[in-house]
Amino acid sequence: MEQTLVILKPDAVRRGLLGEIIARLERKGLRIAALKMARLGDEILREHYAHHAGKPFFPGLLAFMTSSPVVMMVIEGLDAVTVVRDLCGPTNCRKAPAGTIRGDYGMSQQMNLIHASDSLATARAEVARFFRAEEIHAYDRADVPVVYAADERGH
Repeated sequence: MEQTLVILKPDAVRRGLLGEIIARLERKGLRIAALKMARLGDEILREHYAHHAGKPFFPGLLAFMTSSPVVMMVIEGLDAVTVVRDLCGPTNCRKAPAGTIRGDYGMSQQMNLIHASDSLATARAEVARFFRAEEIHAYDRADVPVVYAADERGH
């Protein structure tokens, strides 16, 4: 099973959308392997968003991401990186189709509710950045036999 990082951003926290978004991930059949709330500081955000450093919106992004706590999760499932990104929809909420998290709940390019790793390599780095190994938990969801076919589960 793949792991991917999800961050529910300050707008999701402040708008009371945590339950809605988490429920969508779980209803899809994805497993939450780790979950915590934290207020992120500049140092970890500069590392996480290093690819945006120097862009005009970077200071506003840092201000936004430090404006309230965030909820971080490690999500697991087959093709979890792609599945979660598809559930999120495009970064610009105004262009995100109905039925996606951003399409249903967002209106902004920057305040777009949710971060999801964009590749398996990025997911590995991001999970390690925000979670210690002992914070990630393995367990069996009761619905796995009806979420995945036996050959997809390795049986």
